[in-house]
Order: sequence, then structure tokens, then C-alpha cells
Amino acid sequence: MQFRKLTICLLFILVSAMQAQPVKRIYLGNDDHTDFMWIANETDYNAAFVKMLDYYLDQIDATKSNPEDFQARFNCDGSYWMQAYQKQRTPKQFERLIAAIKSGHISMPLHPLINCYGGMPTEAAFRGMFYAGQIERKHDLRFSMAGSMENNTIPLGMSSIWAGSGAKYSWYGIGGYGSQLSYDYRADRRNQLYKYTGLDGSGVLMKWYMYDEKKTAPLGGYAETRTAIPAKNPVQEISTMIPRLEAMCDTISANSKYPFNAAAAFGYGHDDLETYLSPEFIQVAKNGTTPSRKVRVAILEDFFKDIEKNYPNLPSETVTYGNEWDLLSASMNETTAKMRRSTEKLRSAEALASIVGINQPDFDNDLEDLKNTAWNSFASYWEHDWTGDSKVAMEQRPAWQIKMQENLTVYTDSLFNRSRKSLGNQLQKSKNPRFYVFNPLGWSRSDVADFEWEGDYPFKVIDLEQNQEVSSQIIMKSGKKYIRLLASNIPSVGYKVFEIKKRTAKKVVNELTVANETISNKYYQLTLSPSGAITNIIDKLSNREMVKPAKGKYFNDLGVEDINHGSPIVVENSGPISVTLKAVSDLPIKHTTRVTLFANSPDIVIENSIEGNFDDVKTWSFSFNLNNPTTQFEELGAVLKARLETNGGHYASQNARYDWQTFNHFADLSEENYGITISNLDCSFFKLGESSIYSLDENASQIHALAGGRIDKKVEDGNYLGFPKQNGEVNFNYNFAVTSHQSSFDATAAMKFAMEHQNSFVTGIVEGAKGTSKKTSFSLLSVSNPDILLWSVKPSEEGIENGLITRFWNMKNTAQTATITLKSPITEAWKTTHIETNEMKLIPSVDELKVDFKQNQINTFRVLIK
Repeated sequence: MQFRKLTICLLFILVSAMQAQPVKRIYLGNDDHTDFMWIANETDYNAAFVKMLDYYLDQIDATKSNPEDFQARFNCDGSYWMQAYQKQRTPKQFERLIAAIKSGHISMPLHPLINCYGGMPTEAAFRGMFYAGQIERKHDLRFSMAGSMENNTIPLGMSSIWAGSGAKYSWYGIGGYGSQLSYDYRADRRNQLYKYTGLDGSGVLMKWYMYDEKKTAPLGGYAETRTAIPAKNPVQEISTMIPRLEAMCDTISANSKYPFNAAAAFGYGHDDLETYLSPEFIQVAKNGTTPSRKVRVAILEDFFKDIEKNYPNLPSETVTYGNEWDLLSASMNETTAKMRRSTEKLRSAEALASIVGINQPDFDNDLEDLKNTAWNSFASYWEHDWTGDSKVAMEQRPAWQIKMQENLTVYTDSLFNRSRKSLGNQLQKSKNPRFYVFNPLGWSRSDVADFEWEGDYPFKVIDLEQNQEVSSQIIMKSGKKYIRLLASNIPSVGYKVFEIKKRTAKKVVNELTVANETISNKYYQLTLSPSGAITNIIDKLSNREMVKPAKGKYFNDLGVEDINHGSPIVVENSGPISVTLKAVSDLPIKHTTRVTLFANSPDIVIENSIEGNFDDVKTWSFSFNLNNPTTQFEELGAVLKARLETNGGHYASQNARYDWQTFNHFADLSEENYGITISNLDCSFFKLGESSIYSLDENASQIHALAGGRIDKKVEDGNYLGFPKQNGEVNFNYNFAVTSHQSSFDATAAMKFAMEHQNSFVTGIVEGAKGTSKKTSFSLLSVSNPDILLWSVKPSEEGIENGLITRFWNMKNTAQTATITLKSPITEAWKTTHIETNEMKLIPSVDELKVDFKQNQINTFRVLIK
């Protein structure tokens, strides 16, 4: 009897224990991975997207009465799918897709295509998601997914960019193919679920499973439910992932690599053009569900909401993993540089349009289609299939890349030229020629301005606001004559008007000197060699040499063996404002260098060009006379310190690639109380010293700006990745500027220097009719805090009647407050996402808006003014 009681008791305890065991929750996410312009052309991909969405929408309707876990669902890996569907289907059919997104049966992310973000300008990352923002506002929904995949690395700053655009979740699945990182190096991750966090503390919940080609694949890859290629029995093959995912959920072991009771396998399509597998996924989920295991056909968000609810205290990572496939865009470096130049030029074009549009809101309405095409260029240009290793890629992809670049350039130039002319037409002309000087940046500044001029008589230039003559000289650029003047105190996002009078200009003492290959001003003495390499820069304020050759490389060195090889140095445009030295050399390839010093500016401007085709890797090397400096640079939406996280920097200490750094607006190398900043417009990457794939040369005093080339070879067959011979290009341009600072590194100062170099004053002729504005100066807006930099100002995507969109970046590592002041009273204000969806209404005070920023945070606001 006692034995029987004991047995019953034990059985009761066993059953209770079994009932107490948490149910394992398995999520299966079906998709079709998009390798755009790799396996098929643009037309075929667009057709495939629409056909697949039709199929899955039908499957969703057919299974809507099924139990929740066994209903058809599908995950699009880019909002480009939605755009293709909108273009090729009726509004009613598109509403059907929107309804499926809202009901949780179709997942649509913010990102447009699978991009490699490390080569992007910061603003390009925002603009590529603008279509998703337009759909959010028009159809009253929000997209919470954003991500990338197949590439083995990811920048730090995308966490904040995605979060600031409205994303909450991200999935990263890498590929083994074409990577320079060994399988062993990638086989272990410290966190498989974590908060991917930016410098501002915002971020997204990230799923990035360990990828081991030999042991755990396909988990951690970009097709985690795909176990056989080609598939023979999808139900059987997908089903093998269920026990693996269940076993992965280990909440018992002390050193568990995955201490969660929910796991997911995302992705099926792999490199296929099309995937039609809805019933198969449903059958797998039905077969795999047991009393202790729940299997769901899922959209990606289902899994993340589970994790978010049940595991709120995930670890956080604030690190960069460097660049890998990102580097491939340097195989068409000039086309990529044109994308970067147009991105930067857009800042001036939109600032001008904002001022013009206040009085003439419809002046650019006919550019709407061009604008949306330009946003598609941002969405598509950095798509990850730059590998150049398929028939379609080699035959059609380069021309498509050029088309994307031209679409952006045409819109930017059209908006810029029209806005510049329209502003001139809004200002009343005079009997004497007048022109305005416009500052697109968010702080008052003094700099040189160049105004195209055909007159041939003596003249002087008058600042009408001050009623004073300003220094000027004639220069020649690209065969055209310009008046170069010193324009002082040009207001933030504003202009001053100048007048040209037919009188002899006053004589100015020329503080610029030229002696053979050496030029000098009150800040520097600089020597340019015939090869284009700068061999000497004396910083007069610190009485120290700035150049120290290393590994046979000087400053602005393209890789010459003999620095004296080249034509004799030519002096150009010598005058009281500036002087330029020109060097031309044919080694290692024909190239031209122009170096300009200014009388009243501590900036050294360097204009390089290569006039010939090349297929090897070329760099512009800069060797600094600095002792164990620290390098800091703009990545994407973040200023990073080029050190390992274990040494106080931002590079991950594992799984990262270290040889090429993202080169957005600037890089700065500094000692404790002295440093040098270099502004870069055209190059996407630089190498710090002798950094290699697995090693970061943290204290290097030399950087190598990537002029172009194919860097990586495929481990699989030894062939290079990227497009050969720069797609035949023979004209390349590279713009740099250099300045020193007699203090420790200051991110605000570095960014301002770079933005001023890359956003020159805009000039335009004043030719408005009688009755137009007689203002001689104007400022659209200002910001009280000098460390809060205006990043962009533009008319709203839905038109200027819906306000101005202003974006600001806090450059400090501490929280800041600022007051934004507009030229007119503010009627309404909102904090928006970076893609312009309203999030929080703000309360302005007349013409002022007080706003708060977290450390290093970028914020976007909508303001409506009277």
C-alpha cells in the first residue's frame, strides 16, 4: 500500500514537473531573398515580386480560417517589393496588400533592398527609406522591421538610423560565400539576441545567430529554413530544423549560448528568383507542434514581439563590425563618388528650395517624379550584389548602377539650378549687377565665394548689408571666369546681397607668397612636389611640421617612387584671396593635383584627379607627423574612435573586419593637445596605417584614402569581387581639405570644418522685377547651441504646405538642449521619424522651438510657419 502511494506521488510530481516545463516556441519565417540584378534583370525581378505577392495574398485568403499558427504568411526583404506591386497593380489590389500587412500576414521592412551600408553617406541611409515613410503616412501604418543580410559586417551607426526611422527589430543573416573572414572566426558570437544600440542609446532588437558553415548552418545564414539546394522534399527538409531549434533553446545550462525558450529560423529563398511554398510551411508547423512545442508560420515581427515581452533585459552591443562587401562599390569609384557629391549637393539645393518655397510653394511641383526616382537611387545603389560574378551582373549591373547615379544627379542638379535662379528672381535687381551669396549650413560663417563673371572692366564688390567693399580677385575654373571674394558673416541658412560697381578696387596687401614649389600664408608653409605629393607643411601656429613620410609615402601621395617625377609646378589664380599650385605627373598613372591656400582661412584645399583607367587598388596616402595619435571618423550617423572596444574604442573585439574604415565627412588624427582633420568628399573608405583584415593599427599616423579598386578575391575560386577596370572609366576626381587644431579632438569642430569644405557658398545673380524683395540679408533659421548642427532642411515630402523638415545632430557625448528659431512664427511643430512620420507634437513659443537631444543623437522635426 505504501509502495502504491509512493508510486502515485512520484507520478504526480513527474506530471506536475512536465506541466511546469515551458512550451518551446518555434517561429518559421518564409521569404525569398532578393539578389537584385544578380540572377535576373530589373524587369524580371519586378515581375517576380508582383507574382509572388499575388500568390501569397491568395494563400493568406485561403487559410484565414485556419488556427492562428497555421495561416499563410510571407516576409518581404525590402519595401521595393511593395513599390513594384503598387506600380503594376490597381489601387484596389494594392489596398489588399496593405490590409495583409496590417493584419500581420505580410511583413514589410523599412529598408528598400538588401544594402551594404558601410559605403553610404549618412543622409543616403535615411533617404533610401523615404518610400516606406510615404506609405506609412498615406495608409496609416508603421513598419517596425529593418535590416540587411549576406554581408558579414555591419556599421555601428545603422542602429540609431533604423531606430530613428521607426524600426524596432532587425534580423541579420550572413553568407559564407566571398567572405575574407575564416569560418572559425565567424563561428562564435557572444550574443545571438541583443539590443543593437547606437551611441545615442537608441537601437533595435537584433537576431544574429552564430554561423558555422560546418556545424550550425543554415542557422545564422540568410536562408535559415533552407537545408537543401535544390529542394527535393521541402516539408521533410524544413522539418529537420524544428528539433534543432528546440535543442538550441537551453535555459538550463550555466553557459548556455541561447538561454531563451523561443527560437526562429528566417528565410528560405536563398539565391532563387522566386519562392512559392506556403502549404509546405503550414504542414511543417502542424507536424512539428506538440504539447511541449509550438511551431508557428510567422512574420518576423511575431518572434521579436515574443522576445520583447518575455526577455526585456537583453544584452546590448554598441560596436562596429567594419566593412566587407561594402568595399565593392569602389570597383566603380567615380560613379560612387558622383552619388556622394550629389548627396552633399542636395543639402544646398533643399535649403534653397525651402526659402524659395515659402513664397512660391509650387515652384518645383513638376520635379516630383524626378524626386521619387532619386530616392529610389538611394534605395538601390548600394544593393549588396556588387560582386560582379554572374552573367547578369557583368552584362547589365554596371549600366544599372550608372542609371541610379544619373537619376539622383539629374534631380539634385535640377532642384539646385531652379532654386538658385528662383531665389535670384525673388530679389529686386539694381542698375549695377548684384548677386547673392547663400550659406546652406546652420551657422553664420565667413569663407570665399565664387561668382561667375563675364565683365571685362575694373570693378569693386560691395557688401550691401555692411555698405563696405570686400576683397576680391579674378580666377579661372574649368575655362570660365569668376569673381572670388571674401564673404563675411553670411547668416545661417541665409544670404547676403553684393553689388558690383564699375570702379577700381582698393589695393589689398597680399599676404600669400609663392616661391617655386612653396606657398605660404599666415597659417602654413606648404611645398608641393612635381609628383603631386605634398612633402612639407609647416603649421605656423604651432611651429611644427605636419608631414612625416612613412613606408615611403608622403602627404597626398598616389604611390609614386620618385616624388620629383612630373611637370614643373604651375601657379594658378594668384591673388589677395587665394593662390593655387598645380602639379601634373604620369606616374603611377596620369594625375593632376591642385593645392590652394587662402589669405584668411586655416584650410588647405586639395583637388586631385586621375586621368586614366586602372584595375589595381589605388590610394591617396596621408602621412602625419603625429605621435601615437587616436583616429576618429564619421561612419554612418556616428563619430567613431578607431580602437577596439577593449581599448576604449568602437570596434568589436571579435567577428569584425578591420582593414578599411568608412570615410564619410572627415577623419581626424589627434594627440592630446594637437591634431589634424582631413575632409573627404569622394572616397568611401580609408585604411588606417597597416591595418589588416584581423588587425586594427590603432596608433597609426598614416591613412590611405581608397581611390578605387577591387580589394577582395573570392576564397572559393580566386577571382576578384567587383567590376573589373572601373567599368572603363578614365576620369576620376577626389576632393580633400586639411586643417590643424591646437587642442584635443572636437567632433563639432571637425564636422563643421568638413561640412564647410563640402558645402561651398552658393552664388546667384539677382534679377527680380520691381516689387520683389529688397532685403540685403536673410536667415531662415538658427540654433542656439553650437554643438547641435543643422544636418538638413527641406520641404516636407507631401509639400511645403505640410511644413519644413529639419534634421539636427548633437555632436557632443552628453545630452544637450537647443532652441531653434525660425524667421516667422511657428504654428505647429512635431518630432518626426527620420523618414518624416509624425511621432510627438511639440509646443513652440512664437518663433522658437526648444528641443532636447540625447548624447550623439540625430533628431528630425516638422515645423509649420506663418
